[in-house]
Amino acid sequence: MTIWREGETKRVILSCKGDSNGSPSKRKVVYVYSPQYTETCDSLSKVPNRASMVHSLIEAYGLLQHMSVVKPRVATIEEMAKFHTDAYLEHLHKISQDGDNDDPQSGDFGLGYDCPVVEGIYDYAAAVGGATLTAAQCLLDKRGEVAINWAGGWHHAKKDEASGFCYVNDAVLGILKLREKYERVLYVDVDLHHGDGVEDAFSFTSKVMTVSLHKFSPGFFPGTGDLCDTGMGKGRWYAVNVPLDDGIKDDRYFHVFTSVMQEVKALFNPEAVVMQLGADTMAGDPMCSFNMTPVGVAQCLCHVLDWHLPTLLLGGGGYNLANTARCWTYLTGAVLRQTLASEIPDHEFFTEYGPDYSLEISPSCRPDRNETKQLDKLIVTKCIAEHVINSLLLSCLSHCVYVNDVIRS
Repeated sequence: MTIWREGETKRVILSCKGDSNGSPSKRKVVYVYSPQYTETCDSLSKVPNRASMVHSLIEAYGLLQHMSVVKPRVATIEEMAKFHTDAYLEHLHKISQDGDNDDPQSGDFGLGYDCPVVEGIYDYAAAVGGATLTAAQCLLDKRGEVAINWAGGWHHAKKDEASGFCYVNDAVLGILKLREKYERVLYVDVDLHHGDGVEDAFSFTSKVMTVSLHKFSPGFFPGTGDLCDTGMGKGRWYAVNVPLDDGIKDDRYFHVFTSVMQEVKALFNPEAVVMQLGADTMAGDPMCSFNMTPVGVAQCLCHVLDWHLPTLLLGGGGYNLANTARCWTYLTGAVLRQTLASEIPDHEFFTEYGPDYSLEISPSCRPDRNETKQLDKLIVTKCIAEHVINSLLLSCLSHCVYVNDVIRS
């Protein structure tokens, strides 16, 4: 990958490797979009108008002409019921119609503070689920090698409850769709938060491996994803969690990521990949945790794309809306091997990118707490020192993954 550096011509040059000879080749990319879908996603109160900001910036950079733009369909209740329970979907549909915030059953389904009841929420869930299913189907039909739904990636929702701003787990639906053709599907999650909903969904199977790099500290949502969380039953050793501390930057993150993923690729040998690329890891995000830039995330993405497998790309978190649009536009450019100007083009949301009006995100002065951990305190407990996870963890422990000084017998 080649990137823009300070002092050079202000162009952001993004590319993943080309063919086996190293020359760039055109990658078939599907981009799921419609005005109606974007309008529906804009209604989500936690990220208002984010979908429009992302799409408008991608369009302003002229990237749409390099992709196949596919109109998403709406998921049926039967399709969503392949993961979610009938009771949850029926309740979501009921309260969506009457907007009843006082229904006593809502709390049983996780609807409340972080997943408020709003009118039309079922239609939103069906739209997001349908868009990810549309993208996955395009991969199955070989309409593209990569399919993108930046408005998807809601990885916390469980079978029978909403969680963490997520009303539908479209990532799980996408994986299930890909499993109709591919025996082994790999899920990679680089959101700030642990992808607990997806891990839980496949914790008992060896057909789907989940890998999550995330912040892990006491009191931080969702409170799961410790080093020793490795799956259960037939799925034991098929969940990989890389818990990180605040302040991690691009270079260290990429080093850990590649150390883990090269082992995952060799041992699991996936046939397809779903990658969740939440942008709440960015410097300047209100979460105030990681200190990443789009460059580091693009490096991780290109590492996976260079496997040349059918790959479904999803969004996720990202609460600084301008930085989220910067990040996902940057990543879209990387997928397409396009050169992007550093200066934000004039478009509908141009004023949101002040005061510098640049595509670049600079890291803050936040200290990297991962560097302060004493590496000699890293331990591999008995419960993880075997089979797949042993190989995965030994390759990354020396970099910065740690267990919080608790020895588990």
